[in-house]
Amino acid sequence: METAIETTPVLELNPADVVGMVTELAAYHQIYSPLFQRREQRENAELYLRGLLSPLERKSVEPMVLELIGVDRNAIRSLQGFVSDGTWDDAVILQRHWAEVERAVGEADGVVMVDGSDFPKQGKESVGVKRQYCGELGKRANCQAGVFAGYLSSTGYTLLDRRLYLPAEWLTDPAYAERRTKCGIAPDQPFATKPELALAMIEAVVASRSLRCRWVTADEAFGRDTAFLDGVAQTGLWYFAEVPHDTRVWLERPATQVPTWSGRGRRPTRARPVAATPPTQTVAQVEAQVGAQDWQLAIIKEGSQGPLVAEFAARRVVAVRAALPGPEVWLVLRRHPVTGELKTYLSNAPAATPTQTLVRLSGCRWPIETCFEDSKQLLGMGDYEVRSWSGWHHHMTLVILAHFFVVRTKLALKKKLPP
Repeated sequence: METAIETTPVLELNPADVVGMVTELAAYHQIYSPLFQRREQRENAELYLRGLLSPLERKSVEPMVLELIGVDRNAIRSLQGFVSDGTWDDAVILQRHWAEVERAVGEADGVVMVDGSDFPKQGKESVGVKRQYCGELGKRANCQAGVFAGYLSSTGYTLLDRRLYLPAEWLTDPAYAERRTKCGIAPDQPFATKPELALAMIEAVVASRSLRCRWVTADEAFGRDTAFLDGVAQTGLWYFAEVPHDTRVWLERPATQVPTWSGRGRRPTRARPVAATPPTQTVAQVEAQVGAQDWQLAIIKEGSQGPLVAEFAARRVVAVRAALPGPEVWLVLRRHPVTGELKTYLSNAPAATPTQTLVRLSGCRWPIETCFEDSKQLLGMGDYEVRSWSGWHHHMTLVILAHFFVVRTKLALKKKLPP
């Protein structure tokens, strides 16, 4: 059996460890304070962060103000306005955040993780809310759907960015016109799929040049979208994405040619695989052909998930793009040695990439789910009561900053502890 392969160290988050660290939080807030235009915004940002990091069970605006200030209706209205309608720029705040992530945990082999996280909601007035599949509940329900980017290195992990998914009818159906106006959705707001939202975040991180990264990991909700995969490749990053078992590939690059014109109709201009080309196969069919000697047993230490034993096989294949041969990629097969449960991945990593690296990447997506769990249970990620477009993004931005404050504090405390 191979040596256990580390994905990332366990980083248990607990706001109880930072309760009372007012001085440290004030110093942390000073990093971002100059990016808020007015004094009231700076004060409210610090107050909101303190509230998210407090031991309160529910962290919406009113309980936070009552806990930190006392009965003060003006303070409640001020903080509600700051989050819901404030004019401060999330993009500037987050770009500074990425630079701080680089200082704390950045490395050349860093991984950008993308995933969705949903928020059950009552009523129909909150921006983007609709009856749709809700991952938190595991069924269709009235909810808002978010798409998030996170960052992982050998030192730690945290969240980077967020986007709210707007169902198409929210942008096109006349029945939603009044709600669009109330929620502050711009008239020219374009529709974007969840993979498109994820790609936009990845592109923004790469364009900022403030955070080193090499990889992108994603589940099959994103991996099945070939435009997303090709978009990641165009940024210069290497994706490692789970894909459905019915994803089709060629085992060898097929020959193509433009069909001979028959003399009738439009002259062909688009190449097609030649007639003798072997058909594509699903990745599940490829797995069935892997010999017993080609499987490698490995232990993946998936942090808080504990050690995971799995069998792996990898081979180079040719991806399919519009029924034509696309890029040459890695097909990575991960199989549970007892249950036989199969996971399939595609990666555009170079052909010389060691199998051990691909095995490690298969365990590098779980930290973003841990970020969601910690942020929802401990940092009030789902406790917001705002309904507007800007309010949702403002709240999530501040949750991201609160999460990273705990990460930074944990790392600092760890460095001070004796071996």
